[in-house]
Amino acid sequence: MSGMIDVTDKHPVLRTATATGLITLNGSTIESIRSGKTKKGDALTTARIAAIMAVKDTPRIIPMCHQIPITGIDVSFDLNPETIRVTVNVVSVGKTGVEMEALTGVSAALLNIWDMVKYLEKDGTGNYPSTEIREIRVLEKRKGD
Repeated sequence: MSGMIDVTDKHPVLRTATATGLITLNGSTIESIRSGKTKKGDALTTARIAAIMAVKDTPRIIPMCHQIPITGIDVSFDLNPETIRVTVNVVSVGKTGVEMEALTGVSAALLNIWDMVKYLEKDGTGNYPSTEIREIRVLEKRKGD
């Protein structure tokens, strides 16, 4: 029977993980985000809060993840002419890694950015022909140090 991995005998150590991902948007949408002129409010502040909440709620979203003590979360954004890169770094002193937490944080931030600006991205049929979330991946994972 499958289930959660037993980490009882592991010793808590410092663990970090950094994940990243991109959302492709229209240039005018990026400018609306940059200037803080979106209908729902500040898209990046909302995405930052969503990422933090998602990191802390990862075991509720990913069923086989352990509840672990999160000791630090950093969320950063890099705005380019047609993309926004989100990077999330998670720190814990625990018995298992935090890469799923970092990936979940990135995913939530990207989804929230899309939600905040979807009205700007729709075409005449209500679809999103150029909006895309991509390249979600772990940049680095560390244990110890």
